Amino acid sequence: MSDEPGTQDTPAGSPEVGGPRPEPIRFFGTTWLHHDNGYAFRRVGAAAGSLAAAVTSCLILRFAYEGLQIADTGSFVTVLVIAMFAICSALAFRNTWDGFAKRPDPDRQASLRGLLAIGFVGSLLAYFFRSLMEAPGERLHREEYETALREYEKRSARRTGNPSKKKRRR
Repeated sequence: MSDEPGTQDTPAGSPEVGGPRPEPIRFFGTTWLHHDNGYAFRRVGAAAGSLAAAVTSCLILRFAYEGLQIADTGSFVTVLVIAMFAICSALAFRNTWDGFAKRPDPDRQASLRGLLAIGFVGSLLAYFFRSLMEAPGERLHREEYETALREYEKRSARRTGNPSKKKRRR
């Protein structure tokens, strides 16, 4: 145990005395494992929150677009800004959606950080659509947990008796 109450030194996915523990998911904790303790309400809240954030973000982007119109920057700059947000949002959506199915590469994530920041609306929409189906990342965490559980059970299965004293069939 660590010095702080309620925390442990071992990470969430590591095996312990009772086997591996499920890794918590943001906003859901470990409720995704058995769909208990308000899991359905959390999914509804995550979906509604991400949709509300996406709508609010679109309104803020509209104010930015109106600012470009007031500044009279020209149609080229306006089209360029709209294309930039559309392309970055599409790439952010795809990257976020793929991140729910497999662990993202940290180096690639670091190199895409600016693009993902510009395309934040796409990430919010991906989170919204995934929340309609399951807790975002639940399938990935479930597969990893079940694999760790199978490996733990395989490692902890003990043989009975001494194998050198086993009778041989003739």
